[in-house]
Amino acid sequence: MANHHDTGYKELFSYPEFVQQLIEGFAPPEIAGLMDFTTLQNHSGNYITPLFEEKFEDVVWSVEVHWQGVAQRVYLYILLEFQSTVDQAMPIRLMHYVACFYDHLLKSKAATIGEGLPPVLPIVLYNGARRWSVPQDVYELIRPEPPGFLRVYQPHLRYYLIDEGQYTDEELAERQTPLSGVFGIENAATGQAALQRAVDRVVAIIQADANKERIDRIITRWLKRHLQRVAPGSRLDLDRLTSLVEDREMLAENLENLVKKERQEGREEGREQARRETARNLIARTEMDDPMIAEIAGLAAEEVAKLRAETQH
Repeated sequence: MANHHDTGYKELFSYPEFVQQLIEGFAPPEIAGLMDFTTLQNHSGNYITPLFEEKFEDVVWSVEVHWQGVAQRVYLYILLEFQSTVDQAMPIRLMHYVACFYDHLLKSKAATIGEGLPPVLPIVLYNGARRWSVPQDVYELIRPEPPGFLRVYQPHLRYYLIDEGQYTDEELAERQTPLSGVFGIENAATGQAALQRAVDRVVAIIQADANKERIDRIITRWLKRHLQRVAPGSRLDLDRLTSLVEDREMLAENLENLVKKERQEGREEGREQARRETARNLIARTEMDDPMIAEIAGLAAEEVAKLRAETQH
């Protein structure tokens, strides 16, 4: 199962303030209100799963939760899910990953069966274009629902979903945190105006932050990685960009260059589609051979042969 991680996000969530912003801004308030974020502790997210022998890296923190006068440490298991398609097997994956995490705690003696296993809050942070449509409890995958005498024996594990794309600009604006600004940039259309508005908003948030120099460095590093990811191979001059606050003109120029590149790619894609359509028409309506069609349409002969094969199926 492919699981693509964004290294920029992994860095963001290596800082406790961004974990706090994620929970306070996007998790249920009744959960966030019980947490003492001054007790956040980062834990390794590297495990070898015994079932698939698959190495995966996710973000794991623990935090104290105060409930009815009792303090208890809860593990926040944050899965960064950046696949282009929704993973229908996510409930099974999460059940497997949490089981592996418990196995890790036991083997490292961070927990014992006698003392009991600590609670885990599994969180899936997703930023794909399609809205998430997968059940959030593995039990919901069991169909048809088993009769009552079997239900008690079925597995249950629910994860909490944070689907970035479901938040509107207005909803993100209600959360005046650097992380909400990051989500706004992720959700922004690739047009220069939309990107610039999103960047201007996060800059304003940074300037109002008590630790603005630290937050500026963190967000700047993330944005540089984000732009490189969404525009691989583009001629963006990001090496000299060290501060969103101080280098706003340089960033605006890079965003303008990014949009120009996308427009050029769009025009080239349109021309390529037109060449293929010409070739398809000639294949369907004439007796010309592939080399002649290739010369007229401006395509390689191999491409024409492939289009001919497609039309014959």
